[in-house]
Amino acid sequence: MTNERTAAAVPPAFAKALDELSRATVRKELQFTEIPAPGRLAPFALALSGDVLEHAGPSHGRLGKEMGRTPFLQPAEQLATGRFILLYDPAGQQLWNGKFRIVTYIRARLENDMGQDSMLASVAWSWLEDALCERGAAYHSAGGTATRVISESFGNMAGEQDHIDIELRASWSPESEDLGVHLSAWADMVCTFAGLPPLPEGVQQLPRRRLS
Repeated sequence: MTNERTAAAVPPAFAKALDELSRATVRKELQFTEIPAPGRLAPFALALSGDVLEHAGPSHGRLGKEMGRTPFLQPAEQLATGRFILLYDPAGQQLWNGKFRIVTYIRARLENDMGQDSMLASVAWSWLEDALCERGAAYHSAGGTATRVISESFGNMAGEQDHIDIELRASWSPESEDLGVHLSAWADMVCTFAGLPPLPEGVQQLPRRRLS
């Protein structure tokens, strides 16, 4: 988490940031895991991985009846995946215009009709801006790229279904050390990329299916 530094050496500002993140409110559809943080971008860093999964549900027989008394659960489908990285440099960095920087990567598979939209990259960037605004996560010096990835299969993989993914790589500098709202906003972004609509607090999303 802190690039081989002892806990005693963690600056108070970064320790406070970690505490803020630990108390962030995020949507329940997103599954979090802490992963190794990059060691060369800043003296202190934290990295989280988040995935939105959807189980296809039980396998059914003819007329919709379940096969046997115990239904066979299909493997979970990954609707979207992302990385949230918090960087902290006590000396600050000119490019960041501050001491903290948040870096993110989000990828999701799209339905074919949406993947063909020429405005897709602009829409993906607007999802980032909207999520930060909705959570009141003030920021500056934002930048990034949104890429549409078209995958086609050839040779002995020609039978695989072609697909289109959207990738967002972005970073921004938070205006304050209240970083919990930035993690909440990022979690909202991943859920948006997964195709989940915004939900009022306390309301759970019903199972959904993607078009094949």
